[in-house]
Amino acid sequence: MNETTLDRLLDGRVELRQSARGYRAGMDAVLLAASLCAKPGELLVEFGCGPGAALLCAAQRMPGNSFLGLEIDPDAVELATQNIAANRLGDRVRVRQGDIAAPMGALRAAQVFFNPPYFDDPRALRLPKAEKQRAWLAGDVPLADWVGAAARLLEPKGRVTLIHRADALGDILAALAPRFGSVVVRPIHPRADRPAKRVLVTARLGGKAPLVILPALMMHDEGEAAHTAEADAIMRGEAVVTMV
Repeated sequence: MNETTLDRLLDGRVELRQSARGYRAGMDAVLLAASLCAKPGELLVEFGCGPGAALLCAAQRMPGNSFLGLEIDPDAVELATQNIAANRLGDRVRVRQGDIAAPMGALRAAQVFFNPPYFDDPRALRLPKAEKQRAWLAGDVPLADWVGAAARLLEPKGRVTLIHRADALGDILAALAPRFGSVVVRPIHPRADRPAKRVLVTARLGGKAPLVILPALMMHDEGEAAHTAEADAIMRGEAVVTMV
């Protein structure tokens, strides 16, 4: 395994060991975890959980739920396993090595969530570390396959939630359209005077309600490096990202 660092999320309540040279989990994982909601006792599954950042943040704030992370990279699975133990969440959180396209048997989840690879063209990025390729580049697994795998795993009327680039919203809606409805979108802007960089999207399997675009989440005040009060509360684990 490569060299690792020990980081802390949610104001220190989540301990995360992750690769020092590969993909580094951070803001997107925290926002994704903060956007989830479920009834007590329900199972939530994360596709491509990496070292477990979103998985652990979600489990920390949702003590009544169980979680499963699915990850193809064996090194990331090992880190996620260590992180689950370090955070004393082994009774509710587990990780499995595997591909999202692989059959899941009888497993069913109330919600599937993911932070998929963002970029389709490697020329759009400079990736000096080979470890970042799988986490950042979509490669052979298009977004529609992630959504399709979620649909197969979900219980009837189950929910899928994801965070992605804002300019991918058209692709997200197209991928959801065959099986999902009741779509809710929350744009995420770096500042009020800047275009959205990310979108959080949630949808229900077989949902019929019309598309809803919620007010945007602003991460920083104009001209300020610090987070807005709302974003700061979310990043510290003291507030949620309202999606419903």
